[in-house]
Parts: sequence; structure tokens; C-alpha cells
Amino acid sequence: MVIKVVDRLDGALAETSWDLYYDTFKDVNALAVQRHLMYRSEFDEVIADERIEKYLCYSDAGELCGFSTYTNQLESMPLIAPEYFARRWPDHYREHRIWYCGFVAVTANGRANHSFQELVEAMYLRAATQNGIISLDFCTFNDKKRHMSRVIQLMLHRLSGDVKAELMDQQSFWMYQFPSAA
Repeated sequence: MVIKVVDRLDGALAETSWDLYYDTFKDVNALAVQRHLMYRSEFDEVIADERIEKYLCYSDAGELCGFSTYTNQLESMPLIAPEYFARRWPDHYREHRIWYCGFVAVTANGRANHSFQELVEAMYLRAATQNGIISLDFCTFNDKKRHMSRVIQLMLHRLSGDVKAELMDQQSFWMYQFPSAA
């Protein structure tokens, strides 16, 4: 397996990456209130934005089996507030030592050949060499059913020997019904 880090995707690789991303996240939209699948135009902006690193995982046969985005330029990521990070970790923020993982997408083949693990390790090493911190988000489904925060914590513990995990924030979506008013 080979991990390549690039600053931009275009042409056939952009199409292949979109297909992998779309196939990975299309079903989550029915499981989470907040959209977890970018529109194609948003995706195209992300893969063209050179402030966002694209991690590509290739199988031994040369097939793309995993893809993730990662940046320490927090203003490049939609829907997160860089001001939050600047307030909580001012030194890390000023020195660009806070990394945000936008997503990790792997094919069924990629899950079988440990692409997810390889991508997480590559991103960890990037932040660890700078004494950085890593941030990411999970919807309730992925955290409660797939235990993603625990999985990532265990993976990072295995890599670092010492990891501290902290829930930074949580957003709740509420709905109010009026059954007797009808």
C-alpha cells in the first residue's frame, strides 16, 4: 500500500476521488441531520484548494482505495470556526499546529486492506512531527454505532503510546411536535 499526499486533484483522479467519496458518504445523509456529503461543487472547491492536503491511499495493484483531506489552515474548512481554536489553543493556532481532518473515505476493498488505518497513521505523523493536535467530527450515528471516536483514540494510542481525547463541542438538533393540536 502507498500513501501519496497532494495539494490538488484534477482530471480523471478528481472523478475517481469523487466516486469514492460519494459512495462512502451518500448513505450517511439519511442518518444524520447535518449533511455529510458535500455537493459536487463544494467537493471540487476542496480538491482544488491547495491549503487542504489530499491523502490518497493506493492498493498494491495501484487502485485508489482510500482518500482523506487534512489541513492546518483552518479557515479553508467550511462549517468550522477558526476563532474557537484560536481561543482554546492560541499558541497552536498561531503556529498552525492544529490539524483538521475533513473526512476519511475508503472503499470496501480499502476497509479489507487497512486503508483507513494507513490514512490515519499518515495524518497522525504529519501533526505529531509538529507537536500538533488533530481535530475532526463524527455524527451521532458514526460515533454511537461505529464507535469512531473510540476507534480513532485506540489507533492514535497505538501510534503514539499516549493520547488524550477530548470532546470539544457537541451540537444537538431538536424537533418539536404538536400531536394534540391537529
